[in-house]
Amino acid sequence: MFTTNSISETSDITDNDYCVFGLATCFLKNDGEFDKIQIIEPIPSSALEILLKGIPTSYELICAMPIGSIIKDKSLTKTVDFPEKAKFCDLFIERTAAAVRTYKRNSHICSQFSLGSIKKDLNFSLEKKRVLNTIHSVTVEDNVKQHSHTHATL
Repeated sequence: MFTTNSISETSDITDNDYCVFGLATCFLKNDGEFDKIQIIEPIPSSALEILLKGIPTSYELICAMPIGSIIKDKSLTKTVDFPEKAKFCDLFIERTAAAVRTYKRNSHICSQFSLGSIKKDLNFSLEKKRVLNTIHSVTVEDNVKQHSHTHATL
């Protein structure tokens, strides 16, 4: 598990490594109301391939850049591509390291969305809200009722 606080502390990742970052519109639920929030987060290669095919997404824009342009030492810096009010996702550095490794493994996707590219014409949709602070509680009613012969030897 990746537990360091800085990309520079990893031996397999450098500041020049390729990664795609997205600006997602998410929601926080407060007293039954939904508050809109913009989140900057790294996008792994498998998700990028799907986004480029045009599926509905909560991303308003995506951009490919070297990770050193956002992560400098242990601090995070917003580039001009992202609005000032946008926030970085939880565990941003750890998630970025994981995303970078997916691009190293699937380097063919880097040629489909080259370094410095910005895409704003995504199939943006808020039909399915991404709610960040939901808590799932499991109840007895959630149990699946099985047929009486399921575990019986006939």
